[in-house]
Amino acid sequence: MALSTIPFSGLGADASNQGVNFRNLIINGDMSIAQRGTSATGLGNGDLGYHTCDRWRFFESGSATGEFTMSQSTDVPTGQGFSKSIKMDCTTADASIASGESFGLQQRFEGQMLQHLKKGTSNAESLTASFWVKSNKTGTYSVSLYDSDNARIIGNTYTINSANTWEKKTITFSGDTTGAFNNDNNYSFNILFALVMASNFTSYDNTSWNSYADSRFGYGHTVNMLDNTANEWYITGVQLEVGTSASDFEFLPYDVNLQRCQRYFQKGYSDADNAVHAGRGQGTTAVDFHFSLVTPLRSSPTITQSGTGWRVFKPSSTLSDSSSTPTVARFYELNPYIVLRHSGHSGITDNYLFGISPNTLTYYFDSEL
Repeated sequence: MALSTIPFSGLGADASNQGVNFRNLIINGDMSIAQRGTSATGLGNGDLGYHTCDRWRFFESGSATGEFTMSQSTDVPTGQGFSKSIKMDCTTADASIASGESFGLQQRFEGQMLQHLKKGTSNAESLTASFWVKSNKTGTYSVSLYDSDNARIIGNTYTINSANTWEKKTITFSGDTTGAFNNDNNYSFNILFALVMASNFTSYDNTSWNSYADSRFGYGHTVNMLDNTANEWYITGVQLEVGTSASDFEFLPYDVNLQRCQRYFQKGYSDADNAVHAGRGQGTTAVDFHFSLVTPLRSSPTITQSGTGWRVFKPSSTLSDSSSTPTVARFYELNPYIVLRHSGHSGITDNYLFGISPNTLTYYFDSEL
């Protein structure tokens, strides 16, 4: 089902109206999409970034010695319609958190996705976050919203009351009448679920919008999820919507959810020479070619790959293999293709027509915020 076939009733409308589609700002809030894989180990020593469930970024600062394993789990709240969650499992303990150390789970947003929030005006919209959470560690955890365009922050806390029990939490944040979001495809805003916060991040009340300061980063957070390797924390059903109350979680069809994730990250596979692209010789060693995308990417991607490489088919019926990674020759925003350049070949003639094929390869296009 394409995105355009989903009935659309207008972003920013009454969040209690179940007919409003895409009211949830969060993408992949049910944790069902995990293109990169279902588990990543040893997170905590410069490993901030995207590892398992799409759109969910592992955040860290400082130099703590503790580590997490992040995984897509099948442990979910019973009878709520969820099949997956994110699990953060402490695998190396750090019972003494030094100044400047923090860990958490974050989702980032483009500014052009947020204009309906009317931020920076007298009509700025309130936002309500709702989510299901579970941990063996009871206590107080912090959640914050950060406006990176204007360096402003607001936060609040929730309490896990019962160990090893799924609980639903709801937090409402007031609208911010200061500082509009940039209307572009760059990083403007994030929501952060804290797992560890050093004391220098927790001392100053951040429950109203204010200029960012380290002391406002995780106000009220008291739990150290790294203090024991028995610690586990799960989350699913994350929703962030306009209004002062939480509606039921907005389940999207799997294919629609996947397509939304693929704006930021696409993964593809190829067996030996099963798709040949028309290319144009560039000098004597490179070929430029159009490569189809699943959906337009947010921005020109970082490309990585694993496997054999790429194969050029020459008019002389000979082949030239190269294991180098393609670079982006031209990127066109909103277009469902990209122009790649692949180098390291022999026998290329400038401006001549060649065929090029991924040869037993897995490739990754990363346009994350």
